[in-house]
Amino acid sequence: MKTKIIKTNMKTVITESDKKELQSAKYLLENPGIGAKITNFIGTPIEKGFEKLPEDWKEKIGEITQKSLLKATEAAVFTMKGHTVEEPSNKWHKLAVIASGGVGGFFGFTALAIELPISTTIMLRSIADIARSQGEQIDEYESKFACMEVFALGGESKSDDASESGYFAIRAVLAKSISETIEILTTRTGTEVATPALMKFIANISQRFGIQISEKAAAQALPIAGAAGGALINIVFIDHFQDMAKGHFIVRKLERIYGKELVRETYDLLDKKFVKAS
Repeated sequence: MKTKIIKTNMKTVITESDKKELQSAKYLLENPGIGAKITNFIGTPIEKGFEKLPEDWKEKIGEITQKSLLKATEAAVFTMKGHTVEEPSNKWHKLAVIASGGVGGFFGFTALAIELPISTTIMLRSIADIARSQGEQIDEYESKFACMEVFALGGESKSDDASESGYFAIRAVLAKSISETIEILTTRTGTEVATPALMKFIANISQRFGIQISEKAAAQALPIAGAAGGALINIVFIDHFQDMAKGHFIVRKLERIYGKELVRETYDLLDKKFVKAS
């Protein structure tokens, strides 16, 4: 059923049901990041895991993250078509990630280059599935890049600069890169033009996604992890990004109805401490 928009003195007002949905989205988007969730799950601060990673782990994770995002883009969201209002297949995607997480947990950091492209591709398929369920047309570049954008949405993190960590702040940082990349892909031809533009965008995403990957790798480096622990950590990992995706695409859906300005104004006034959406 189509949302009925109320106007008061010729000014559009978001309905109470849509406001409630927006509040649930804010809860998902602005609450603790993956590091805090993993720490809560395993009962041990993941900071201890960083001490067990190789000396050059930051450089390696940066390279692995970019390659994983590029492979996931080619294998997942860029091959999806159309849209659907059906519920996304979150459970099936979680089961697939459990298997890849077991490999990472058993072999540790050395397996990250093998495991991460697989789990990232699965997560991106899940994100795109959620996007379609919220009315996104995945055939369109804007929706495809909105799916990629989810990997930059990590929730609150100690490592974030407060001025850049809010949901709309992150979207604002990425907006120019997204519009430039879409413009190149839609108006110019040839891989020699498209590939550098796409790689530049992926580099912007990987800067933030790499933080989440670092925390995941640190958790899997802890003695309590192992194969079973790696699989369970991956469940926390994909669950986190499914939450980010749901919140993100609820906001985008409401923006299509009410406009970006009104949704942003309403979002800022809402309390983020709210019962999580089902």
